[in-house]
Amino acid sequence: MLIGAHVREDDPVAAAAERGADIVQVFLADPQGWKKPPPHPQADELRASDVAVVVHSPYVVNLASLNNRIRIPSRKLVVQHAEAAAQVGAIGLVVHGGHVTQGEAPDIDYAAKGVDNWRKFFERQADEGGFAVPILIENTAGGDNAMARRFDALARLWDAIGEYGAGFCLDTCHAHAGGEELVGVVDRARAVTGRIDLVHLNNSRDGFDSARDRHANIDSGTIEPEVLAAVCAAADAPVVVETPAEGQPADIAFLRERLAR
Repeated sequence: MLIGAHVREDDPVAAAAERGADIVQVFLADPQGWKKPPPHPQADELRASDVAVVVHSPYVVNLASLNNRIRIPSRKLVVQHAEAAAQVGAIGLVVHGGHVTQGEAPDIDYAAKGVDNWRKFFERQADEGGFAVPILIENTAGGDNAMARRFDALARLWDAIGEYGAGFCLDTCHAHAGGEELVGVVDRARAVTGRIDLVHLNNSRDGFDSARDRHANIDSGTIEPEVLAAVCAAADAPVVVETPAEGQPADIAFLRERLAR
C-alpha cells in the first residue's frame, strides 16, 4: 500500500524522501487562484521517480455552482489541471464535490441542479475524449447543498456521473466533520461509489458533524488514531496525509506500523 503526504515544496521528490513517502500529493498552481498551471520544474524527475504522484485541484473549483462565472471557469481549470497532472505522471486529479448556494424559490431543487451540472461536464468531456487523468471526487465537510458531504447526496451524484468512470477520494476528516461515522465508512462509501481510489487520512481538530475542515496530525485530533488506521486498512488504497508538515513523518510511520501488524 502506498503511503505518503501532501507536500507544498517546489521539490516534491526531496520532500518524499524526507518523509519516507511512497506517494506525494501536490498543487500545480495557486490553490486559491484561477490561473492555468505552468509546467512543473520537476516533471521529468517525477515521471522517472518511484514516488507516485496525485494532484489536487484548486479550492476555488466548484463544478456544481449555478453561477456561470464560477462553474464555467471551474470546468476549464479542471481540464487544464488534468492535462498538467498527466505531465507529471499523476495517478489522478482530486476535485472537491462542490456545492450549490440555496436560492429563494422554494419549488426548485437546487441540489439537483448542482448534480446536473456535474453530469453535463462529464458528458461533454466524454464526447471530447475524456480527461487526461482520472478525476477523483472528494467528499467534503460542510454545506447544506453540498454534492459530497452526506453519503445520500453522494449517491445522487454518483447516479448521475458514475457511468463516466469517476473515481472517489475518501477524506476521513471531512467525513467525521460532515456527520459520517468513520466506523464502517469504507463499506458505506463503496456501496455508493463501488470504489475508493485514494484516502486522505487526516485527524480533525473539531468534533463530529461540526462542518469544519481543519486537519490535525493522527495523534492530536478528535478521532481515535486506531479508528483512522482501521479506515486505512479497510480501504486498501493509496493513502495521503494532509496533516501539518512537521508531524507527517510520524503520521506515515504510525500507519506503516499499524498496517504491518
